[in-house]
Amino acid sequence: MRYLLFKYLNSFIKTKWISVFLLTSFCQGAWPSNPNIIFILADDMGYGDVQSINTSSKVPTPNLNLLASQGMTFIDAHSPSSVCTPTRYATLTGRYSWRSKLKKGVLNGYSSPLLEKGRETVASMLRSNGYYTSIVGKWHLGLDFQKTPEGKINYEKTINNGPNQHGFDFSYIIPASLDFPPYIYIRDGNITELPVVQQQSAGFPGFLRSGPRQPGLKINDCLDDLTSEANRVIREGAINDQPFFLYFPLTAPHKPVQPHPRFIGKSKLGLYGDFVMQVDWTVGQVMHSIKTAGIEKNTLLIFTSDNGSFMYRNDKNDNEDHINDPKIQRYNKENHSANGVLRGTKADIWEAGHRVPFFARWPEVIKPGSICTKTTAHVDLFATCSEIVGSKLSENMAEDSFSWLPLFKGKEWEIPREPVINHSASGMFALRSGKWKLIAGNGSGGRQSPRGKPFQKPYMLFDLNLDIEERKNLAKFKPQLVDRLIHKLELIRSNGRSR
Repeated sequence: MRYLLFKYLNSFIKTKWISVFLLTSFCQGAWPSNPNIIFILADDMGYGDVQSINTSSKVPTPNLNLLASQGMTFIDAHSPSSVCTPTRYATLTGRYSWRSKLKKGVLNGYSSPLLEKGRETVASMLRSNGYYTSIVGKWHLGLDFQKTPEGKINYEKTINNGPNQHGFDFSYIIPASLDFPPYIYIRDGNITELPVVQQQSAGFPGFLRSGPRQPGLKINDCLDDLTSEANRVIREGAINDQPFFLYFPLTAPHKPVQPHPRFIGKSKLGLYGDFVMQVDWTVGQVMHSIKTAGIEKNTLLIFTSDNGSFMYRNDKNDNEDHINDPKIQRYNKENHSANGVLRGTKADIWEAGHRVPFFARWPEVIKPGSICTKTTAHVDLFATCSEIVGSKLSENMAEDSFSWLPLFKGKEWEIPREPVINHSASGMFALRSGKWKLIAGNGSGGRQSPRGKPFQKPYMLFDLNLDIEERKNLAKFKPQLVDRLIHKLELIRSNGRSR
């Protein structure tokens, strides 16, 4: 392949010394091929679930611990939102979801598409730069189901607007979170089997909404099914003469908390702990596929979560928690803290809502066991991939994205990153500028009381270097700083971009 490419180049290059330079450099690997890129996005996994981050965690996470030791741990990484759909929009587009029509909340399994027509995604950008692009897992960005004349969904018809219309060459997905019907697998826009089973609703931990389900989609097997498909994509991608991008959004440990039976009881921390173990196992399977395919050195592997955990922490240590009653959605702090010491849970503007585990491994670039303390957000994936492949971002794409590439190399941002915007389930905004976090509202904006309302005073200001638990509100002591940060927040919101 290299010889043929050189012959092609040489026919257009008349200067002898340039030809010799090109041949020598290319054969010595001075022009390495673009890396394969695999982005694993867990669903509702907390900052405190992984042992390499939270040394107090009793949940065994050997594969994530290994990934951390082989790559870089980002200890101040944030999901663009504290709930599912807006994080996925921002991750794929490099644009905060609150700039779209979705201002709060999430979509369901029947929702219409959120991605705008013509909006570039990281997949479409990479595909235009020679990548084969795949998604395996949870979509949760809306689908355009075809309807019967009576207005009902026609499951026999191809879906017109899904991942394949937004940059993915291959897709194998479920429509939304695994607690939303319809419970179906969709391959390249085609529903793989008619959903003729009526799934009954269930309460926590097996939280499910009633609706149609395929006989072949069994809730306990779903994560295994997706893992098998993702590993196939990796194996086949490794033998093709083309770099590949795999976006692998998992279904766990999101509700329904139904780990595969082989994991039940393994963690000694209830079904949630068992499910976290299965997520760790899934990551291990991906790492094994990469290694056995012989592509480890030239593959950028990233693992993170779409938001924090939904599991509450009980600081009072009552007699009962999730361990002795799986229906209880909380842990006593002496047993486990899914979000570590962080305040709040999934959906909140507090740190537990959006500060998440984040590991990146790229053997030729990232120093093993390294730590990054910079404040980042998943919205930065687009600019990172763009810089890796040498593609210039136009003005109307990835408006809020900044490249991680210099951070991977242990350097500073080449262009200083604008403050990260945090966003809650109900539309509460927060701005991170260095050590300061300003919350533009008077509550959690999510699940924890008081929930408050966006842009209702009193606002909150925290010094996260000294107060990671967000206990001491400094807003009344630093009114000028509050005003300055509010002005910056409004500027980023009104400009339509932060890049």
